[in-house]
Amino acid sequence: MPPRLPNLLFDFGGVIINIDYQLTLQAMRALSSAGTTIEFTQQQQSELFDNLETGRLTPDEFRDGLRRSYDLQTTDAQLDEAWNAMLLDVPAERLTLLRELRAQGYQTALLSNTNAVHIGEINERLARQYGHRQGIADELDRVFYSQQVGLRKPGEEIFRHVLREMNWRAEETLFIEDSLQHIETARRLGFRTLFLAPPLTLTEALPAALRAFAHPA
Repeated sequence: MPPRLPNLLFDFGGVIINIDYQLTLQAMRALSSAGTTIEFTQQQQSELFDNLETGRLTPDEFRDGLRRSYDLQTTDAQLDEAWNAMLLDVPAERLTLLRELRAQGYQTALLSNTNAVHIGEINERLARQYGHRQGIADELDRVFYSQQVGLRKPGEEIFRHVLREMNWRAEETLFIEDSLQHIETARRLGFRTLFLAPPLTLTEALPAALRAFAHPA
């Protein structure tokens, strides 16, 4: 009997879609009369962004919070453009890889800290460029967005939520992520992990990780 294929759990930003956080920091700084920027990086962020990513704030409440917290005199459209500036491209070869993995029998899911503004923007881009009807969900068995689940990484509970919903076991699952603090939680829970630190890309690093999963040292 061939070995059981691992379940594959993907992060989104920095794994499937390219991200540049500095572009949003620069864009927000340009909107600030004081020349300051927002408290949001890959490693940490303020409560305002946590609340958006867990669905505790609507997009309108988030925009108002940005204006109050950072003294921004801007329109909704300007704020959304600056907030979305970090979102870059989704390379076609990564989508092809996701399709090939599913065709080979892998179960696949996405686990992303994200928000309604980014989800809407990415879905529009994928529809325009690739004809997707449901955004990245077209390419995966299941999608888990923090904004919809009400939990976010690196907390353990959102990982447990995915395992329950997918009927997966952590030790049979490979988690692919570019943020070390999220990798550390996954490892603590028993996941196998692929830390996709730049300049590694998904298409370059995943095949070797799958071979290592099938034939551990």
